[in-house]
Amino acid sequence: MVSGLLALCMLSCDGQSSRDTLKVLDLNGFLDLQNFFAHTGHDIPLLSAHRGGKLDGYPENSIAAFENVLKHTHAFFEVDPRLTKDSVIVLMHDKTLERTTTGSGKVSDHTLAELKRLRLKDAQGNVTEYQIPTLKEALDWSLGKTVLNLDKKDVPLSLTVKKLKEWQMEGHVMLTIHSAEEAKFYLDHSQKFMFSAFVRNKEEYEDYAKLQIPWDHMIAYVGPLDKPETKELYALLNGKGVMCMVSAAPTYDKEASEELRRTKYQQVIENGADILESDRPIEVSRALHQKVKSAGSSPKKVFFKEVVN
Repeated sequence: MVSGLLALCMLSCDGQSSRDTLKVLDLNGFLDLQNFFAHTGHDIPLLSAHRGGKLDGYPENSIAAFENVLKHTHAFFEVDPRLTKDSVIVLMHDKTLERTTTGSGKVSDHTLAELKRLRLKDAQGNVTEYQIPTLKEALDWSLGKTVLNLDKKDVPLSLTVKKLKEWQMEGHVMLTIHSAEEAKFYLDHSQKFMFSAFVRNKEEYEDYAKLQIPWDHMIAYVGPLDKPETKELYALLNGKGVMCMVSAAPTYDKEASEELRRTKYQQVIENGADILESDRPIEVSRALHQKVKSAGSSPKKVFFKEVVN
């Protein structure tokens, strides 16, 4: 998913990096997750860093990239789980290794040990010191800092359930789902799953309603564009307490200048979106700083903390 998602959660962001502190989301279990992602009408705009962003020196889907973002802004992260040859779940967007690592071939044709010998590349193709993380390593790192939104790649839903329950991570992650049927599958196994659900039109909205998927278990991904007809969808979903997310990664992130991008980011939030997902999370945090600052009285501010790294 274009995901996976967003969070302009930058309560105290000033656009400057700090080596000593991280801007974290202090969420401790499923009830906190529900309260944090519930639409109340008095919410701080949230930011989802798509794959951790595309920043020089910081490869996508790496813990180093996630941590670097949190030095600048509160955020949650869309990530991409894939299976290795020996059935370990790692973070990797592509089926193949060439674009983002020093390796070649399919991820699924390599064992974890083989993959750990590789090094990750940043968005410009520069080789870094960083390794491919396992999903378990990333989840362990995320506790007390942020939320990972797991996009759907080649990991079977049943294996995702098995591993999250084995690691006792239900209530600490978000799952990207493409249909109401997928939501039902997860909820049949645990009521502690939170979703980033594809709800891009009224027909998909009705699908979730018909299957009685609880609205307080989701945010809604409404698409990559903020369109006039989306306002009706915002109203329907917000009326159910659901926050709505637009992904700028394939659209507004590609504007030619930071000034143009800033205008687009601000318009998306002004027009009613609650969450913006971006490959440029630090830039988005600067664009929305004043909007976030004006929402400083939100009751959700209790979830926004700064901790010594």
